[in-house]
Amino acid sequence: MQTALLVDDEQRMLDLIELFLIPHGIRCIKETSGKSAIDLLKKEEVQFVLLDVMMPEMDGWEICKAIREFSNVPIIMLTARTDKSDLVKGLNNGADDYITKPFDDRELVARVNAVLRRTSNERTDLITLGEFTLNNETYCLKYFEQSVQLTLKEFFIIKALISRPTKTYTREELLIVAWEYETETDIRTVDSHIRNLRDKLKKSGFPTENFLKTVWGIGYKW
Repeated sequence: MQTALLVDDEQRMLDLIELFLIPHGIRCIKETSGKSAIDLLKKEEVQFVLLDVMMPEMDGWEICKAIREFSNVPIIMLTARTDKSDLVKGLNNGADDYITKPFDDRELVARVNAVLRRTSNERTDLITLGEFTLNNETYCLKYFEQSVQLTLKEFFIIKALISRPTKTYTREELLIVAWEYETETDIRTVDSHIRNLRDKLKKSGFPTENFLKTVWGIGYKW
């Protein structure tokens, strides 16, 4: 059975989401505070997190950032706000996806299933290109002795690029690679992920000037 961590300060919303997920064989752990959610994740394994943005004390962005300091568990943000800057802020803090409230059970289940399908289908072997090694089990990218932990979306993007290093991917192709299902996600989300990847890899000592290149007017290539 898959386990989800639901984080929202409104008990009614937690109960509603649980009602949507239980028929699909998903066990739900419900937390109403960010600190409790973080403490729980350090002790118990879950397959994904549904995290509300508007939380007291610690908001969803702060919680997401704190989780990313020790875990790469898939995080889907829940927000009543439609401002694209909120989406970018969530992605910058390590979120893998977001759902805008109000949403129905079909949209929620479709997005959750996409995340679970992605993670369950990944093989536990390595992809190697030159001095780079991408681990399908730990979602880590290694270059010589340097290693960096990737979020789920970052992993899918890197996997596509490193698996076909001579191919130039359009933004639309990378959106499909990382999100899989049909979505209204802004195409600029890909640019945000690439920018975050470059910053993360550069800080970890990776030679970013030699790969993850922009092909102007088209998209990106390894």
